[in-house]
Amino acid sequence: MDEKFEQLIRLLGENNRLLVAFSAGVDSTFLLKVAHMSLGERAIALTASSPTVPPGELGAATAFAESLGCRHIVIDSNELDNPSFAQNPANRCFFCKDELYRLCRAEADKLGIKTIVDGTNLDDLHDHRPGLKAADEWLVRHPLVEAAMTKADIRRYSRELNLPTWDKPSSPCLSSRFPYGTAINLDRLKQVGACEVFMKKLRFREFRVRYHGDLARIEVAQAEIDRLFDKPTRDAIVAKFKEAGFRHVSLDLQGFRSGSLNEALPAQTV
Repeated sequence: MDEKFEQLIRLLGENNRLLVAFSAGVDSTFLLKVAHMSLGERAIALTASSPTVPPGELGAATAFAESLGCRHIVIDSNELDNPSFAQNPANRCFFCKDELYRLCRAEADKLGIKTIVDGTNLDDLHDHRPGLKAADEWLVRHPLVEAAMTKADIRRYSRELNLPTWDKPSSPCLSSRFPYGTAINLDRLKQVGACEVFMKKLRFREFRVRYHGDLARIEVAQAEIDRLFDKPTRDAIVAKFKEAGFRHVSLDLQGFRSGSLNEALPAQTV
């Protein structure tokens, strides 16, 4: 490992105990692994359980924490009960992260833990991330940023550490499938989640199912897009999506773009 990795080890090791906000994504999985390397049982993971979490992610979080032998706390998150979140404004992520960090702070206080950390990396600072404001307000630290680690760094280190997430596609919360201003509720989240589970069963790797009322817009990575022109595959997707409640199913010919719904935001917002 190189200087950045050594710097991360030093940063984490300066703490007596840590609470890691752990989602099972690429960044937080790497962070939890290194925190556990540095602090052992003094590194504790907390995962929020919510209908906005993509299907399978909570199970992945539980399995990884168990594989480390790390204490893992799972707490229900209730951001859907907050109208400011459910109305889906452009700063929706602030309200989600505010709820997460509130839960983290309450649990950390119970355990006598001073420091909360999350998996924000250097690249995240250049994207539309309203949740960073919530992190600032709750005094959540970003050790990967402090160690100047990019997403590419984290994937490389994760591969060297044999982490199962080193090449895992990003999997943001299901709320990101809804255009800003489109209300988010439990039924709609289940509808989108069921469709994405089906896409995984068809072995699509990097994709999103975007919600547009009675229309589902599918984004698939360019390397996989040709598979959607196979008639049996296409017919199966249409049938499943209509069963889930969509009347129309469309394919976005631009392919998968992370955060594509941010394209509608004014330039100064992003």
